[in-house]
Amino acid sequence: MRYGMVGGGPGAFIGAVHRRAASLDGLAELVAGAFSSDAARSRAQGAELGLDPRRVYASFEEMAAREAELPEGERIDFVAIVTPNHMHYANARAFVERGIHVVCDKPLTTTLEDAEALCRLVAERDVVFALTHPYAAYPLVKQARALVASGALGVVRKVIVEYSQGWLATAIEETGNRQADWRTDPARAGAGAIGDIGTHAEHLARYVTGLEIERLYADVSTFVPGRRIDDDANMLVHYRGGAKGILVCSQISVGEENRLALRVYGTDASLEWHQQTPNELLVRRADGPTERFTPGHAFLVPEARRGTRMPPGHPEGLLEAFANIYANVARVIMARRAGVAPDPLDLDFPTVQDGAAGVHFVHAALASGRTHAWVDAAYTPPTAGTGATR
Repeated sequence: MRYGMVGGGPGAFIGAVHRRAASLDGLAELVAGAFSSDAARSRAQGAELGLDPRRVYASFEEMAAREAELPEGERIDFVAIVTPNHMHYANARAFVERGIHVVCDKPLTTTLEDAEALCRLVAERDVVFALTHPYAAYPLVKQARALVASGALGVVRKVIVEYSQGWLATAIEETGNRQADWRTDPARAGAGAIGDIGTHAEHLARYVTGLEIERLYADVSTFVPGRRIDDDANMLVHYRGGAKGILVCSQISVGEENRLALRVYGTDASLEWHQQTPNELLVRRADGPTERFTPGHAFLVPEARRGTRMPPGHPEGLLEAFANIYANVARVIMARRAGVAPDPLDLDFPTVQDGAAGVHFVHAALASGRTHAWVDAAYTPPTAGTGATR
């Protein structure tokens, strides 16, 4: 599959991660890009990547229009959007309107209105739209999901999910750090810790358990003096069906690197998974020994086996998880082109509906933080699109 990229120019962090992941399985090739709003920087990035200068554009609008005019055998099959959050909606809309499939970084948009508009547009144009929540693409997260769905844990009673970092414990946005600069700018980020990592925590819990948030109470804080955006939040969560939860997201937790952890407690068993040690899933029971799952084994569910590239005992990490999303998207587009139904395993990626649910979660949490009250957080996206169910 030929793909283009919007964002990910010189000095950008996440764009390079996406490019490495997309190329990992040999299913996608980068052929075009609008890597920066600065035309010279975009050209410089394109030259560094060895792209045809005619396919390196000065803006995403130019890229969308000119790529759509190319013959089907030459134009991009999909676009990867890796810009700051406030640009996601305009970027995605430009390509979806032209029937070009999209892989978009999270959060989907900064407003719920834009998120719902994208849901409707994706359904109308019938394009594949994937959102990069890579933590749900780890093999053992898929195994955890299958265990919950099979009833192995019994009825889920409690969910605890934490995403803690320490990189914003001081005002490094004032030191010229580019990542901190835009991620702490309300105009470009929309939300701070809740939008940046809280959405990952919420999606991970929802993906594994299948539970939808009904109500939440969020204690939202900005600890660093002068910062204009949230950098810490602690939430109590009520799920539909009666389960309760705790969600923590923090970027001021000194010493933490990327502590994303999930625990799910059922009536019969519990499970535990940590992103920093992703090749281990623990399942505990009151009347038996702890089970330890590791990747690469034949006894894992098909979704977990599909997402594993190495033999048992050979660790895989975040790039491989990102690559699982890109590989599934590429195979779904290939199936469409061939006029056949995609393999159900390939439909296992976060979609535009997941994105809308995530935006709703962010706004509900911020509203609770402002009012210091429980808020209704139940949400159903307005339409269905291509990809996995939530």
